[in-house]
Amino acid sequence: MNAIQPSRPPSQPIQKRRVTPRAKRHLRQRSYQVMALESTAKIAVNIVITAVAASALTQLLPYHWLQQEKLREMSTEVKLMEGHVNGLQAEFSRNFDPQQAKSIRQQQGYRFDPSQRQIVLMNQDRRQDEQTDSSP
Repeated sequence: MNAIQPSRPPSQPIQKRRVTPRAKRHLRQRSYQVMALESTAKIAVNIVITAVAASALTQLLPYHWLQQEKLREMSTEVKLMEGHVNGLQAEFSRNFDPQQAKSIRQQQGYRFDPSQRQIVLMNQDRRQDEQTDSSP
């Protein structure tokens, strides 16, 4: 099995292919045309993609600017409301503060402690008008 076997000569001689002469110049010219056509197609596709992108940007930029303006308005309103809410929370905490209950009752009810004296300020012009009207 492992013995060396004599090589057999091929039964039929191998025929060599005939090379048909082609015009190499014609092949080169054709490959240049294909490369030029391919490059032109790539450039055309890139121009179309660029035009689509530019069109999309021209439509999206005004929308983006409008949204940014709305966002600025909303943040301004939020700041105003935060100030208003802070004031209301301060008033709320003041109203429910037991130490200030007496002063709040006096402010809202216009009642005074019996130990306090009520002072009424009158305008100087008014007092002079009353004196001139009452004098004969």
